[in-house]
Order: sequence, then C-alpha cells, then structure tokens
Amino acid sequence: MTFWAGQRVLVTGGRGFLGSHVVRKLRDKGCAAVFDAPHADYDLRERDEVIRLYRDTQPTLVIHLAAVVGGIGANRERPGEFFYDNLMMGAHLFHEAWKAAVPKFVGIGTICAYPKFTPVPFREDHLWDGYPEETNAPYGLAKKMLLVQSQAYRDQYGYNSLFLLPVNLYGPGDNFDPRSSHVIPALILKCLDAVDRRADRIEVWGDGSATREFLYVEDAADAILFASERYNSSDPVNLGSGEEISIKELAGKVAAAAGFTGRIAWDTSKPNGQPRRKLDTTRAEERFGFRARTTFDDGLRRTVDWYLKQRVAGVSS
Repeated sequence: MTFWAGQRVLVTGGRGFLGSHVVRKLRDKGCAAVFDAPHADYDLRERDEVIRLYRDTQPTLVIHLAAVVGGIGANRERPGEFFYDNLMMGAHLFHEAWKAAVPKFVGIGTICAYPKFTPVPFREDHLWDGYPEETNAPYGLAKKMLLVQSQAYRDQYGYNSLFLLPVNLYGPGDNFDPRSSHVIPALILKCLDAVDRRADRIEVWGDGSATREFLYVEDAADAILFASERYNSSDPVNLGSGEEISIKELAGKVAAAAGFTGRIAWDTSKPNGQPRRKLDTTRAEERFGFRARTTFDDGLRRTVDWYLKQRVAGVSS
C-alpha cells in the first residue's frame, strides 16, 4: 500500500475487459490517481495525442493494456489493422513515456508472440526461436516489439520498463461480440443461443485437437499489479495458470456450464490455430510472487453466470 499511495497510474485500455479489473484494483489500493484514458478522448496511434495524454495526466506509472484484439477469424480478416494499430500504440506510448520521464512503463504482450511450434511448456527463452502461428502473427509480432523497445531503452537509457506475456484471458466483462470474441465467450454464446433456439447442434472451428491455457481475468489483474510494484527488469515474464486444456474438452465444459446437451460439430475446413499452448510460469512466481488462484472450472462457472445475468438484464457486452 505504501508503494501505491504515491502513484499516479495511467491505464490505457482501462475501460476494456482486463483494464476495468486493473483500474478497480488500483482504486482499491488507494492510488493517488488512476486514469483510464478512453479511446474517444485520445487516439493512441497518433504521437501528438499520446503527448497530450501524458501532459494531461502526468503519470508516475503507465500500464499499457490498450490493443486491437480478436479471435482467429478477426485476425485473418484484418491483419494489417492488427499489426499497424498495435505497433503504433506501443511505440508511441513507450517512447513518449521515456521522453516525459515517466518513472516506469508496464507493457503487456501476448502469447501469440511465441513461435508456432514452441516446445511445451513455453519458456520465455523460446520467444525468438521461430515465426508465430500464421493466423495471428501480425498481432503477435506488433506486440512483441514492446519487448524489443523495453530492452533497447533499458540498455541505452537505463529506462525502467517491463514486458508481461499473459496467456488467453477469460472472465466477467469479456467481449461477447461474435465478430471479434475469443474462444471462450464465442463458445458460451453459441451454446446459449442454441439453447434459446432449441437447436440440437453447434458448429466449432477446427478439429478440437489444439490445446490452450487460460487465465482468469482477476488473476491476470493481480499479476500485473504484483509486477508493477515488485519487478524491475526487461526480462519477459509469462502470466498463466498452468492448466492446459484441448479445445474439444473446453467445448464440452462450456456446453455443460451453459446447459447445452446437443451435438458439437467440428468444421475441419477452418484452422485450429497454434497446435498447443501451455506456459512455464516459474519466472512470475520467482520474481514477483504471482501464482494463479482460480481453477478453470470455477472461473468458467463465474463467467457463464455473469453473462447469463447480462442476457436477462438485456445488457450487451
């Protein structure tokens, strides 16, 4: 609490899925000020807008969560947008933070930065061993440039910054827009819509063999705050739960949680994405004491319950 009491924290993307949880936790810690920088007020792709943002907020700590994100479909449809927007936001925010003498910058990367055939579990030392999975490589590489920038600016200028690599996130507040949602909200939406229509089947991309690891959003927010307070290195750090699950098993769990009892049909003409994802999370525990607390089954139940309440209330995510 002593650390946070004097901090003026700027959270880009602070009104988004992960950002809203981070902002709430920061306010609970009694920060001197917390700014969530709405996109409507500042276009973070534009250098002058970033300079204005820093002038307006005068932060002592920046947590950069803003990103253009989406599932496999969105990444395939908009690769140029995913590359340019994420690259420009990261480069401008980082550079202007250094120029403005902001004491610390926390950059959030993505598991999509890892090579397509990374040995499992993914260790941070594997980041440069190959090209990312093709369907989301532009996004993954754009975000990975924050790591390059962090290490370069630390080497040349002694600038204090971090680079964190969260695995796929899920939880209350997730994006349930079918045009851009990730796999868990997309499956929840498919199953609940099928229940409403009394349909006897849903269709899912791929063959179900790919595996993923998921981190509950509350745990991810805790990890970011732990790192912000306790970690001062440009060595990249994985943030994950340590639980690996196949997409086929995931679909079954989501169907059960949503009350869908019909058949799951696999569209094998669509891509699986990266074959396996599971992180080695040793570094996070050793360097700033983070270990995920929420089991996948508990997190999924909370996510489905939250979304059901949104549907009943007529609130779209």
